[in-house]
Amino acid sequence: MIKLIVFVLLFFAAVASVPFLIGEKGYILIAMGDITIESSVVTAIIMLTLVFIGLMIVIKIMRGGFKLSLGAWNKIVFASRRRGQRDLNKGIAAFLLGDYQQAEHLLAKSAEPSQQQKIAYLMAASAAQKQDLGTNTDHYLQLVAHQEQELKDVGLENILVQIKILLSREEFNKARELIDEHHRHIGHDARLLALEIDLCLIEKRFEKAIEWLNKARKEKSIDNDKVIQWEKAAFTGHLNLLITATDRDALFSYWQKLPRKLKQNHTVLLAYCQVLAEHKIIEPLEKLILPVVKKGADTSLINGIKALPLSSCDDLIIAVEKHLHKNPEEQHWLSCLGHFAYAGQKLTLAEKAFNTLYQKSTTKLCEQDIKVYAKTLLSLEKHEQAAKLLLNPK
Repeated sequence: MIKLIVFVLLFFAAVASVPFLIGEKGYILIAMGDITIESSVVTAIIMLTLVFIGLMIVIKIMRGGFKLSLGAWNKIVFASRRRGQRDLNKGIAAFLLGDYQQAEHLLAKSAEPSQQQKIAYLMAASAAQKQDLGTNTDHYLQLVAHQEQELKDVGLENILVQIKILLSREEFNKARELIDEHHRHIGHDARLLALEIDLCLIEKRFEKAIEWLNKARKEKSIDNDKVIQWEKAAFTGHLNLLITATDRDALFSYWQKLPRKLKQNHTVLLAYCQVLAEHKIIEPLEKLILPVVKKGADTSLINGIKALPLSSCDDLIIAVEKHLHKNPEEQHWLSCLGHFAYAGQKLTLAEKAFNTLYQKSTTKLCEQDIKVYAKTLLSLEKHEQAAKLLLNPK
């Protein structure tokens, strides 16, 4: 700025001094119609310079004012959007804090102004679902459905939320349509795979669920307990469907065709044994479980066998008694004897086994043992002892 002022002063000094140096000031005559303007060269240059400087100042002021007006215009036009974004953030925070009523209100209010309709309506639907407000949930889901469902725009996570809400509302047909629409992503996303298996089990498409389980077992992100739960439901359902829809030969044939690795899977094996026990197919059942009990090495599998709805247990009782001859106070075998004796309706033997187990155990009996022990006492019409046991297990 200082340099500019110095330059202007030097310029004026040069212009003013030149006519005196040459001895001739010079004149300019300007004629516009009947108007004639006469001025010296120096005056004309000074006036032009002043006009130029004034013009620069006016432009500067106008530019500053224009910028100011744009800023004010931006604040006015986008004020509602900023409020919507604030409401969206508050709604998400309220949802995380468990204040679902406030979350629903803020999220629904912020959807349009924030221009985040998909996520806002989805979270509002979830908040309404938490409050058991079915009508509100349906309304928000309809609003989501009206939005464009391009995966690259909304993200797979939004689709997963929609599917979960539909499943929780038992709208299985809509959930199936949405999953099938994005079916190609099942091979790349374990979360969508999990929802597919859940829906297959609900739809009683057990064989398809078993096919998906082959992939689920390889997914490290899926909890092993969840896979076991799926295996139990899928194989039990499919095996039951085989024997009820066709006959036991179809059941035997399916089991024989299973890979050896699956046959050795405890969950799958117990599911097969469960179906055999429920339909009182005794001989094939004993061929599977009797060697396991005789060997006595696999405690977890034997605990699963105890829970089966067995009817013929004489050989199992003999096998357990042989183990107890070696160690009469072995709690694991006392429990097995009580369960097998109760299943075979040898109630006195079952009571004796559970009494010994109860007296020898230094810790609380497991729920499974307490339940069968109480049933044994009730069957012997010892109601007072059964009530005492249930009220004070240990």
